[in-house]
Amino acid sequence: MNAKQTAQHSRIAVVTGAGSGIGRSVAVELLRAGWSVALAGRRTQTLEETAALAPEGTGGASIAVRTDVSRPDDVAALFAATVDRFGRVDLLFNNAGTFGPGGVPVEELPYDAWRHVVDTNLNGAFLCAQAAYRQMKEQDPQGGRIINNGSISAHTPRPHSVAYTATKHALTGLTKSLSLDGRPYGIAVGQIDIGNAATDMTARMGTGALQANGEVAPEPVMDVADVARTVRHMAELPLGANVQFATVLATAMPYVGRG
Repeated sequence: MNAKQTAQHSRIAVVTGAGSGIGRSVAVELLRAGWSVALAGRRTQTLEETAALAPEGTGGASIAVRTDVSRPDDVAALFAATVDRFGRVDLLFNNAGTFGPGGVPVEELPYDAWRHVVDTNLNGAFLCAQAAYRQMKEQDPQGGRIINNGSISAHTPRPHSVAYTATKHALTGLTKSLSLDGRPYGIAVGQIDIGNAATDMTARMGTGALQANGEVAPEPVMDVADVARTVRHMAELPLGANVQFATVLATAMPYVGRG
């Protein structure tokens, strides 16, 4: 996409899991930067709260679309609403996810819990990526960008996290396949792997998290705004350039080395 084509339309993003945490922070960062954003999540109220965090009149427009990403009809409705309102899709931040029941050994994990994590983290990511891919392939000018939220767990697991870890490893394969298949259509696909951003999901880190050696120890966290700025950087690259994989983590968290 050249500069003339870029000037002909506003940048349009779809952010899933936009009602809290990383999704909320990224959505607000994009809105403040002038993007128009479709906010997707299970609860309309929290999506509207996200939209209200962006200063009025200083950024892009937004719509809130109640979406369960594990449901194909919901995902189709999300992208139809986005295109109906904004005309196209330039970015999908594929962020919606769940850790599932924490601290449950693999032999005790209920199948329903496994399925819920897989349906949300993997099937939901696929459905959203597929819908974005279809739109980006057909729109004029053609192309766009998909950024998948992987996790440090896409590299190495925490104890008792088999469902979450399996889905995040699978997301890396999804990212690579989408990146390859998107080349002919100007669709750039990358992944951000995040470790210990300060959100509700990581609130327990300050008091103690189970370590691989069986000990419970507090872990440092980083400002979620640092993640949002990284996603924005990835999103605003020209389509001829791509951050294939980025890892953003709290500097001193137990990941590099042996703890």
